[in-house]
Amino acid sequence: MALLHVAERRGSDAVAATSSAVPDGVDQVIDAIESAGLVLDPSNNVVKASAAAYTYGLVSNQVLVHPEIDGLVARVRRTGEPVDQEITLARGPFGEALIHLDVRVARLGSRYVVVLADDRTDSYRLEETRRDFIANISHELKTPIGAISLLAEALEPASDDPEQVRRFAKRMATEATRLSQITREIIELSRLQATDVLSTAKRLDLDGIISNAVDQNHVAADARHMTLAVGGKKHVMIDGDETLLTLAVNNLIANAIQYSPDGSRIGIGVRLEEGVVELSVTDQGIGIPEDDLPRVFERFFRVDQARSRNTGGTGLGLSIVKHVVQNHGGDIRAWSQIGQGSTFTIRLPEASNSAAALQGEKR
Repeated sequence: MALLHVAERRGSDAVAATSSAVPDGVDQVIDAIESAGLVLDPSNNVVKASAAAYTYGLVSNQVLVHPEIDGLVARVRRTGEPVDQEITLARGPFGEALIHLDVRVARLGSRYVVVLADDRTDSYRLEETRRDFIANISHELKTPIGAISLLAEALEPASDDPEQVRRFAKRMATEATRLSQITREIIELSRLQATDVLSTAKRLDLDGIISNAVDQNHVAADARHMTLAVGGKKHVMIDGDETLLTLAVNNLIANAIQYSPDGSRIGIGVRLEEGVVELSVTDQGIGIPEDDLPRVFERFFRVDQARSRNTGGTGLGLSIVKHVVQNHGGDIRAWSQIGQGSTFTIRLPEASNSAAALQGEKR
């Protein structure tokens, strides 16, 4: 009986030694911290992760996503010494946006490794926003301001000619409206650059975002006898900011209406494949020359300068869409054919079920 008892105890000890359970108290600590925190077992499997770790895209299917952090973990296992290093990672599985993290890696007992990551992107983003804001103002606002100034000077000599006064006043009102729109969109763009979507991301149903964007454009579409047709996959979930995503989809639909003929059809469709959500807006408009396609997302770039002036376009709408999408770890693509129309496709990561569950528990 004594031998059996000893064998049973040793078996229990062996099970405990190979168990992936996190040491006592660590679960509660990881759940409580605002940083992205995770614990790795000897096989580098993620046995515990905070909601922020999923939100920042550090973990997928209980595995570390980024080789840069894998390298820090391997160094800590090899030397036994803690590591504190700032690293720059891709914000999502595709796209050009980056996130800057201060990462700390250390041993947790004899078997585990703990990784903590704090977002330092705000300081980088603030400097970029300041620099771009100044460049945008000097580049674009001087044109309508100069026009208003010249028109104001022309008003005084024409004071005895009511027809001239009315013409100059109308042009001044047009330039003032344009100035107001440019200013508003520059501020919006600067706000986007200064916004960290990941820190406030919520789980969203894409159907609601599309519905809101379509509702905002129905009046303009009906006035020109256009059809806004929505189709494709339903109830696709993503993580993000509802207001910003609605703004991006709204801008794409408004752009399609602006550059399409009366009575045409605009399609909004959704696809989901291998964790990638694709939202496409297709029009039957004038199309974009092939040489201009790579530049359509640049600030203030207009394919047709004369048409943009007539329609009040600022050249910032697609740039705003690009920033919104990149802030959500995605990208945007454009296809077009002259005389046939254009398709703009937003690609975003599908919402992580693990992250959603963790955020629900935390709330």
